Amino acid sequence: MASAHSSRAEDPLSPFDTVESWVFDLDNTLYPPRSNLFQQVDDRMGRFIAALLSCDRVEARRVQKDYYRRYGTTLRGLMSEHGIDPHDFLAFVHDIDHSPIEPDPALGSALALLPGRKFVLTNGSRSHAEAVLARLGIGEHFEDLFDIIAAEFEPKPARRPYESFLSRHGIEPARAAMFEDLPRNLEVPHELGMLTVLVTGDATETAGHRADWEQTTGESYVDHVTDDLAQFLVSVCERIGTGAPSRD
Repeated sequence: MASAHSSRAEDPLSPFDTVESWVFDLDNTLYPPRSNLFQQVDDRMGRFIAALLSCDRVEARRVQKDYYRRYGTTLRGLMSEHGIDPHDFLAFVHDIDHSPIEPDPALGSALALLPGRKFVLTNGSRSHAEAVLARLGIGEHFEDLFDIIAAEFEPKPARRPYESFLSRHGIEPARAAMFEDLPRNLEVPHELGMLTVLVTGDATETAGHRADWEQTTGESYVDHVTDDLAQFLVSVCERIGTGAPSRD
């Protein structure tokens, strides 16, 4: 079931009439948390830290989560605190099995109907994003992927990666929408003038994938909330007059 709320207009979907650029986070946004890629990446981050610091996995996990909260990504913390080579880290932690992700033709059909340009903006690597999009069968719909390397390893929710992304692609924030599964990553887009959509997944899917401090969904910078991205996009397409995907 999809839901939405907005304080910008009586019709909550009317602000999408002027959107020209559609920007999507990758992990747990374009695919559901039940795919559990997070667990694979999480495990490999722990292994990387344990080897780097010569510590046990309990201590490695403590360090991992501490850096994630304080720096935005574990990678940023490791770079700041230990001067690691970020390319080595990304290659190691994204060397995972992407097969749990299943093709999503409904999402592909909805993306095809969205007018304008479509992008992925992720704290992950391009190679990981390309593998995910290939498994979903939706890569053809995106003009570009802006990854953590393009952001010079400064992650969302910092302001600079959003500004770098918008500048690189000549995107007017007031004519753009941002889709994310983490509320904190929508604060800056909202400040910049973008429409913001929080993609939540259902409670059974997200359990264990987010820390307590990541769970809140009622912030003023979240314009819309949905637990079904494909259906939400269909509703947007119907509102702006580009039709609905064929159900044949």
